[in-house]
Amino acid sequence: MNQLVNELTSNRAARFAVVAVLVILSLFLLAKTWDAVFGRDMNDPYNTITVEGTGKAAMVPDTARITFTIMESASEVGAAQDAATKRTDDALASLKEMDIEERDVKTVSYNVSPKYEYSQQPCYPGMMCPSGTPRITGYDVSQTIEVKVRETEKAGDVLGALGGLGVQNISGPEFVVDDESAVTAEARVEAIEEARAKAKQLAKELNVRLGDIVSFSEGPTGDFYGYGKGGDMMMSEASMSPVPSLPVGENETEITVMITYEIR
Repeated sequence: MNQLVNELTSNRAARFAVVAVLVILSLFLLAKTWDAVFGRDMNDPYNTITVEGTGKAAMVPDTARITFTIMESASEVGAAQDAATKRTDDALASLKEMDIEERDVKTVSYNVSPKYEYSQQPCYPGMMCPSGTPRITGYDVSQTIEVKVRETEKAGDVLGALGGLGVQNISGPEFVVDDESAVTAEARVEAIEEARAKAKQLAKELNVRLGDIVSFSEGPTGDFYGYGKGGDMMMSEASMSPVPSLPVGENETEITVMITYEIR
């Protein structure tokens, strides 16, 4: 009887040992498979070098942005709005005559605000103080519109036409590249090439070989820097004559990239 019990116990222990070995082997194979499929864990130590590259690209602007504001005042809101609408419609009609498409004209803001007057009353000898209750004397209505002029040579004509219509405030032109993706991509390629060259030179000096790229980051795209742009102008209701000369120049953007290589 004791011998039978010992044999059963021995067989159970043997089976447990075999199962344990199989489980450990399976976990090991799973870990190797995971590493092969998904790559190295981010926390695993490895040797790397990180390099930086900067690229620049320039392009002649193809669009001029002009912003103007219509402002009207009246004792009643409706009257102020009617006057502002009339002047705005005249400006929009003028832009249409110059073949500016509707998609390139948009309202940036529209505001209606009351005008207040404080009555004066004596409060100290020889001084007048305002009363605490203001009185509405009228309303100001303003509408700000942004225009994209896709033929930059027309920018001066647009400014002249708007000035002749009695538009109170005109800002621009700002010469820009409407689709910045092409010039940005060109600057990125130059930045990557510079970083790659630095990495190769550094690997040569360290007597190591470059492995795979383990990380890549791109810094914020730099603003487009304009050379010879028209600049901003604020004009009153005076007519603009003659049409101003507006050199366009070039706009430049800059990108910085960071690349980390594994070294072997």
